[in-house]
Amino acid sequence: MLGLNQDFPLLLSTVLDHGATNFGAVPIVSHGHNETVRTDYAGIARRARRLASTLGRWNKPMMGSLAWNTFRHLELFYGATGVGSVLHTANPRLPPAQIVYTIEFAGYDTLFVDLDTVELARSLQPRLRNVSTYVVMAPRDAMAEVDLPNAVSYEDLIDQGDPDFVWPHFEERTAALLCFTSGTTGDPKGALYSHRGTVLSALSTGGGNGWGLNANDAILAIPGFFHCNGWAIPFFGPMYGAKLVLPGRR
Repeated sequence: MLGLNQDFPLLLSTVLDHGATNFGAVPIVSHGHNETVRTDYAGIARRARRLASTLGRWNKPMMGSLAWNTFRHLELFYGATGVGSVLHTANPRLPPAQIVYTIEFAGYDTLFVDLDTVELARSLQPRLRNVSTYVVMAPRDAMAEVDLPNAVSYEDLIDQGDPDFVWPHFEERTAALLCFTSGTTGDPKGALYSHRGTVLSALSTGGGNGWGLNANDAILAIPGFFHCNGWAIPFFGPMYGAKLVLPGRR
């Protein structure tokens, strides 16, 4: 006999749904490349659903990001993983050769960048043999200053998405996120995170014997989202209802 109360897979999309339902109006402040945006968990969830709808039609097993801590990068964490894709968060602080190594090792063809990494991506582009599409996470009017082949506007992906998209359910042990070490001894080493493992890690680390987070807190997201998934800050916020401050590159 099985007990079936709260019987659902531990997927990252359920964390965002929880935040949007219970803490929808909690503020999120994002700053990146001279753009300051104030939003909340309900707003992030709406846009992440639309993004997921578009990415689901792309049907890519893995995508990458080369970006800093902004609200669009937060949306991408949920939009990509929510349709069963793996998101590799490439580390823009690594030496160029090691950034290329990690992206080429993963082998995907779509890389999300923000305006503070466009120049870096442009310098790496001749060596990124697999990457054929660059999605620019920036306001649409900023696309004119982007010099990348096959550049796509992130905001177009949002606009093309279905606002009524329903998050799919799948095996909770499905891979979700790929991070690499800093490569202090040899080439960087990859760590592949599952949905289940990431949810349980955030629950335990953010709880009373860890950060002790609750809805009275505000979190300044200093660790890069590419560094151990930003120390789970993208999940702490909606999980515990804490305010988020996303400082971008700085």
